[in-house]
Amino acid sequence: MKLSPAVAKRYTKEQLSAVEAQRLAEYITWGPVIFEVARLLRKFRILEYLNESKDGLTVTELVEKTACSEYAINVLVEGGLSAGILLVEPESERYRLSKAGWFLLADENKAVNLDFVHDVNYQGLYYLEDALTEGRPAGLATLGDWKTIYEGLSHLAPTVQQSWLAFDHYYSDNSFDKALPIVFAGHPKHLLDIGGNTGKFALRCVEYDPEVHVTIADLPGQLSMMKEFVAGKVGAERIEGYAIDQLDTQAKLPNKAWDVIWMSQFLVCFSEDEIYTILSRAAAVMSSQTRLFIMDLFWNLQRSETAALCLTMTSVYFTALANGNSKFYRSDVFEKQIERAGLKVLKLHDQFGLGHNILEVVKA
Repeated sequence: MKLSPAVAKRYTKEQLSAVEAQRLAEYITWGPVIFEVARLLRKFRILEYLNESKDGLTVTELVEKTACSEYAINVLVEGGLSAGILLVEPESERYRLSKAGWFLLADENKAVNLDFVHDVNYQGLYYLEDALTEGRPAGLATLGDWKTIYEGLSHLAPTVQQSWLAFDHYYSDNSFDKALPIVFAGHPKHLLDIGGNTGKFALRCVEYDPEVHVTIADLPGQLSMMKEFVAGKVGAERIEGYAIDQLDTQAKLPNKAWDVIWMSQFLVCFSEDEIYTILSRAAAVMSSQTRLFIMDLFWNLQRSETAALCLTMTSVYFTALANGNSKFYRSDVFEKQIERAGLKVLKLHDQFGLGHNILEVVKA
């Protein structure tokens, strides 16, 4: 198993003393409760008010600043102390943020993750055991009646859809600036974006190069969202959609002279055998000159173990709610399926954005 130094350091040797390990175990048992305390400290602006106060605030002062009762404030700040989110000065009973509390407030990543877990995942995770034993996204029923979440993205409740898209776009959008020069190094004129979702990358492409034409291959519901999103924007006339269900084994991609085929955070939405099918379908429309760029996140290659944690926990979302059979994979899993599909990795563009890699692939 190939592991980055940061991941190997954390995952191959014990890090904690017995006392520290015991507390972590206790922390885990109360995980859902701690999550709700953290979320409401943020939602009720308690973290914000404490951050703005140089000397900290008392319970009475927090009651005055929020719409919360004294009882509610006490429950939350005391929970925040035990969770490591807040600190207190015993004599004055003034509360202030810990370093962890500051990150919960100020780090956009934490806000995106909190909303994603609460709005999209929380209820569905109750059915994780069923999902694992039955091989289906058993928790998806809490959001709607679909076989996979992708079928229902355009029909999700507004808050759920907003949090899902914010999570998806946060991790992909931060990598586009670095990805575009790689993708356009060969000056492609025809680009096929497989799983292009709302068309954000397609828009960046037509803005980046005034001559490129982009075809987005995705589900009909996603194409409807894409057309609405790109309408009226610069270069929208050079973006078109191609409806396809990647789980349909008879489906085929448009057979054009593709210079580039692009997949961004897409293959992680499928099982290993499905990844092979999708790659084989792409290989069928590739020439010897076509470049296939696969941008994704591999937990084993992360330079930060915290990033690896985010990915392995997101795999649980894939299991319980998304489709029941996919995850964030190790890089060697992709490499195996690429070779199996008659392709080969020409180059690995390593670690940019929020831990992304790009596999540059050609026909073997």
